[in-house]
Amino acid sequence: MRDVAIIGASMTKFGKREEWIRELLAQAGKECLTDAGVSPGEVDHLYVSNMASGEFEGMTGVPNSLVHDLGMMPAYTQRVDQTSSSGGAGIYAAWQSIASGTSDMTLLVGGEKMTHRSTSETTDVISSITHPVEYKHGVTLPSFAGLTARLYLDTYDAPRESLAKVAVKNHANGVNNPHAQFQKEVSVETVLESPIVADPLRLYDFCPITDGSAALLFCPLDAAAEWTDTYASIAGIGGATDTHVVHERADPTTMRGVVESGQQAYEMSGYYPEDIDVAELHDMFTILEFLQCEGLGFFEPGQAWEGIEEGVTEMDGSLPVNTSGGLKSKGHPLGASGVAQGYEVYKQLIGDAGKRQVDADVGLACNVGGFGNCVITTIMEAHQ
Repeated sequence: MRDVAIIGASMTKFGKREEWIRELLAQAGKECLTDAGVSPGEVDHLYVSNMASGEFEGMTGVPNSLVHDLGMMPAYTQRVDQTSSSGGAGIYAAWQSIASGTSDMTLLVGGEKMTHRSTSETTDVISSITHPVEYKHGVTLPSFAGLTARLYLDTYDAPRESLAKVAVKNHANGVNNPHAQFQKEVSVETVLESPIVADPLRLYDFCPITDGSAALLFCPLDAAAEWTDTYASIAGIGGATDTHVVHERADPTTMRGVVESGQQAYEMSGYYPEDIDVAELHDMFTILEFLQCEGLGFFEPGQAWEGIEEGVTEMDGSLPVNTSGGLKSKGHPLGASGVAQGYEVYKQLIGDAGKRQVDADVGLACNVGGFGNCVITTIMEAHQ
């Protein structure tokens, strides 16, 4: 099995975009190839992370269209759909294609077009992730988040303000991300006074509906220096699946998919929680940042809220989390989110993150599908 490098990355502006999915994907793909100085004809495999172009736009076959639009014929192409962890699953697929030796240059592009649909329509598409038995009772991902947040706060005697501080932190980080959907700071009071969505969570505990795309370019590690002097490699990667029915879990505050995928990535890389310098976590809801911090071993169960209170996860803390602004501020175009997490970690490791740059040699990204139903954790290391 070959070691795998990332030699290029791109990310479009996230938010309400006029372009449709095909145009968004092409924009990110072209910019990524330009970033690496690689021509379209040198790409062997193209993977497209996308959850619901058919449901949102009535458009299928987007990978085939993208090969045409980027001038990559006859490259092999495949769509990767793993719900809201499609981007992370795309990283896994791209890594496999290089590591296995079946491709010497693989482009991954993730994207979603969502804002043209109403909030209720979008919520309905996303909530189709849930088990049919739960879905027919009106259960949505926001309701799971509210129930789990209440259980966490009560079980660990955590203050409600600690969740609000996750939103405050990630909005502050998003101010320095020119690609973020929201580039404005919010206060704890603003979060706590916003409308209730799923008690105890309020509007500012949730990420927005978003359009956007991102891309990463992969090649064998021993060939990376032919293209660039600064690059990152996939040190470890893991994927895992938890119960589809959430109420079957022994403890809803423990996301076994996070735990298992994290352990796989740690064991493969030889790095462990104390070695991680920067992390991008899937904060679709503020409570998920706590659950992932604990599932990945950054904090003991029930102690992540203390970390946010102590400033551990701030930009100047010992473990900066969501320097990009996270899904909360950056936005969450489903198929693009995991790829954008990889983009942020890559930029941090090569020292090209601008005003949000932190000191990092090893980074981690955790992309969650559904309410922890499927998870991919990726660990990258810098090469300069």
